[in-house]
Amino acid sequence: MARFWILSAGMGSERQLLECIDISSPDVKSLALQLRKACLETGFFYVINHGIGEAFMEEVFNQTRKFFKLPLEEKTKVLQDKRNRGYTPYSEEKLDPVKQIAGDSKEGYYIGLEIPETDPRANEPYQGPNQWPSPELLPGWRQTMEKYFQEVENLSRRLIKLIAISLDLDETFFDKPGMFDHPMALLRLLHYPAGVTNPEKGEFGAGAHSDYGMLTLLATDSVPGLQICKEKDAKQQVWEDLQPIKGAFIVNLGDMLERWTNNLYRSTLHRVLNHGEERYSIPFFMEPNFDCIVECLPTCCSPSNPPKYPPIKSGDHLTYRYQITHKGLDANAKESVPQPVH
Repeated sequence: MARFWILSAGMGSERQLLECIDISSPDVKSLALQLRKACLETGFFYVINHGIGEAFMEEVFNQTRKFFKLPLEEKTKVLQDKRNRGYTPYSEEKLDPVKQIAGDSKEGYYIGLEIPETDPRANEPYQGPNQWPSPELLPGWRQTMEKYFQEVENLSRRLIKLIAISLDLDETFFDKPGMFDHPMALLRLLHYPAGVTNPEKGEFGAGAHSDYGMLTLLATDSVPGLQICKEKDAKQQVWEDLQPIKGAFIVNLGDMLERWTNNLYRSTLHRVLNHGEERYSIPFFMEPNFDCIVECLPTCCSPSNPPKYPPIKSGDHLTYRYQITHKGLDANAKESVPQPVH
C-alpha cells in the first residue's frame, strides 16, 4: 500500500500521509480496506495505474489550454446555459461567500453527457446537448473531451463499486435502476491565472468549500495550489498543501456521500490559492440520477446510531447548492431541501 506526503501550510516540516490507491491491483479486499481508511480519515486519496494513458491526458490538457487562450469574445459565445453546460467567466462563482471579497479567480467550462434535443431525457434537469466551441477554431476539441469524459466516467464507476465494498455492501449496490444508470456527471475544465491570491484579504483561486455530490476525480498539472482542511468545523483551521503526482488522480468525496453514509465518510473542506503561475485542473463530478433518493445506507445506521438526515432527491440537493454559489443559474429544485437532523 502506497502513501504520499501532504505538507501543512505554514507549519514548517510537519507532515501527514494521504493514501495512494493502485486500482490495478487484483486484491480487491485490500483496496477496499485502504479506501475505507482514506474515506474515514480525510475523504481524499490518490488513484494511480488507472488505465488512462499519460499521452492522452497530455492531449486533454493541451486542448484545455487552447480553449482558454481564445479571445473572450469567442469564449462567451458558449456561455453557461440553464443545463449547466459551457463557459463560466472569472468571478462567476463564489464558493466561500462569507470570507471572499470577490468571486473565484478562475474561469471554467462545463461538459456533461451529450444527449440530443430529440432524446426525451433532454427534458430532464441538467441533461441535454453540450455547447461546443467552433470546430474551425479548435479542430478535434470536442472529440478529445467526449473521449475523456467516457474514460473518466468508467473509472468513476470502478471506484463506486470499491466504495460499496468498503461499506460492507454488495459491489453492485449502486448499480440498481434509478441510481447511476443516468447520472448527472459533469466534467469541468478550469484555468487559474498567473496572479497571486491572498487568503488573509479574502482572495482565492477557489474559495473554501466541500464538493456537493458523490465523488470527484481531479486531474491536475504540475502546479501546486490545492489545499485541504481535515477539520472543517474547527475554530482554528489548519490548511495543508496537496501536492500533484504525475499521472495520478486526486479523488475526494462529496457532501452527498457523507450524507448517504450518515457522516461516516468525510467530505473535506478544500480551496485553491494562486501562487503566481498559471494552473490548469480538470475535475470530473460523478453524481447519481436526478431523482435518486439519497437516504442513510443500511450499513451506516443502527438503533444507537439512527439516520441524521431525512431522505432527499439527489438533484434537489445539487440544485440548492448550485444556486448558492453560481450567479443566475436558471434551474429550480423540484421541492424544498430538508435540513439535517442534529
